Amino acid sequence: MSFDPADLLGLDDLLDPEDLAVRDTVRSWAGNRVLPYVAEWYERGELPEIRELARELGAIGALGMSLEGYGCAGASAVQYGLACLELEAADSGIRSLVSVQGSLAMYAIHRFGSEEQKRTWLPRMASGEVIGCFGLTEPDHGSDPASMRTYAKRDGSDWVLDGRKMWITNGSVAGVAVVWARTEEGVRGFVVPTDTAGFSAPEIKHKWSLRASVTSELVLDGVRLPADAVLPEVTGLKGPLSCLSHARYGIVWGSMGAARTCFEAAVEYAKTREQFGKPIGAFQLTQAKLADMAVELHKGILLAHHLGRRMDAGRLRPEQISFGKLNNVREAIEICRTARTILGANGISLEYPIMRHATNLESVLTYEGTVEMHQLVLGKALTGLDAFR
Repeated sequence: MSFDPADLLGLDDLLDPEDLAVRDTVRSWAGNRVLPYVAEWYERGELPEIRELARELGAIGALGMSLEGYGCAGASAVQYGLACLELEAADSGIRSLVSVQGSLAMYAIHRFGSEEQKRTWLPRMASGEVIGCFGLTEPDHGSDPASMRTYAKRDGSDWVLDGRKMWITNGSVAGVAVVWARTEEGVRGFVVPTDTAGFSAPEIKHKWSLRASVTSELVLDGVRLPADAVLPEVTGLKGPLSCLSHARYGIVWGSMGAARTCFEAAVEYAKTREQFGKPIGAFQLTQAKLADMAVELHKGILLAHHLGRRMDAGRLRPEQISFGKLNNVREAIEICRTARTILGANGISLEYPIMRHATNLESVLTYEGTVEMHQLVLGKALTGLDAFR
């Protein structure tokens, strides 16, 4: 049996032909439509073709791909994870576009929405005709959604929303926003068409991470919505938190895509860059770095596979998702940083993918729960004691 250095543990053996077909389709799309241009997009700090890219992603079934019906692909959790890995191997911003669309906005409507809301929005979101965003994080509260200030009050049969949301992916290009707000009865989710009077989404500029991505503030100034705009099937924080769990699962896979790209760049560079008369890959210290990177990369992918199989079996717990997000993003950043040392000064050039992925992962480390939040989730699971407050 031949040995494949790109698949040290033989993890492809865990995939069936349909899994491989999904992976290869997304890999091919990202290779053709993202990789040739993403360094320029990143340098310019924009994603100029986002609407066209969204329609193309819809055409290959990547939007809301693990959801059933309403034009969604109904893929397995493992297949969705493989897609996230391949997308983030190109750029975290592209995977974020897909994650927010499918795992947050579409997932919220699919799980908690009315039949009318599902029929109205999901088919158009699955095709990429309509881009969605997810408004939970606020300027002053971040990881503490229980303290949100965005408020929805009843006015006759209508709802009126006031507040602000911050760091919202897709916000400025979205046709629909799922916005979470406090009400007299608890936290509720609202489906907000972005052309509603009082809604605006100024784009956030001057980012040094996720630059090939649209990030916005959401401003809700007396946004009046009909009674049927509320998501009817959930009240309380379990609604948005369940959406976050689904998105975090995708990050477990996606972060390994960024790590894989940096690792592969480092291996190739080590084999071709000569120093002191031979390739730097022939030096013991370089080989030690590559070995350590490979171990953490393939362990992370194996962990993602395991969590995906548990999700497909309906047995994946939020604590296990925290385990995966904490480990894989943290290790992905370390892989990127080590790859940068192998490339030396070239590691900071956009001619190579290292620094772009490393800076993107600094955002991935923070969003969908910081390192500290996931440590506390696991700490509570281990001790039974709540250290959040």
